[in-house]
Amino acid sequence: MRLLTLVRHAKSSWNYPELSDFERPLNDRGRRDAPRMAAHVSSLIGRPDRMVSSPAVRALTTARLFADALGVDPAAVSIQPRIYEASADTLLTLVQLLDDADTHVMLFGHNPGFTELAHALAHCSFDDMPTCAVVQLGFDANCWSDVTERSGVERHYAYPKQFKA
Repeated sequence: MRLLTLVRHAKSSWNYPELSDFERPLNDRGRRDAPRMAAHVSSLIGRPDRMVSSPAVRALTTARLFADALGVDPAAVSIQPRIYEASADTLLTLVQLLDDADTHVMLFGHNPGFTELAHALAHCSFDDMPTCAVVQLGFDANCWSDVTERSGVERHYAYPKQFKA
């Protein structure tokens, strides 16, 4: 069984017009939501073998906040530049090239690619992944190269507004 957990970056700030899209940081809500979401889903999704993030500031910050909340050294988060602005096809290729020694991989990135990838891989209970949404997909596959379109099953899906009082 292979587990792929997709996490869309937490809410980012638009308060710095001098920054490029790549450099946008998380806003206050994003900094609150990321560790809360990690805490809420940790018992459901388990601890990943590997965490891989887009290098964009908002995605990498989200990944490091999740790592800290999941008891993983934030410095252990790998950076994969191809995740930034990736299409579902590019993301699927990246998944198929993952190290087979890692049976549970958590990816951090962006829409529309992450929502499109989730829908390409499995029948999903959601239309669109909001910021800081988490979806875990399971695959009956011996290696990552066996992961193909419609070969997965949605195991868990959560988003921050589910946990607001």
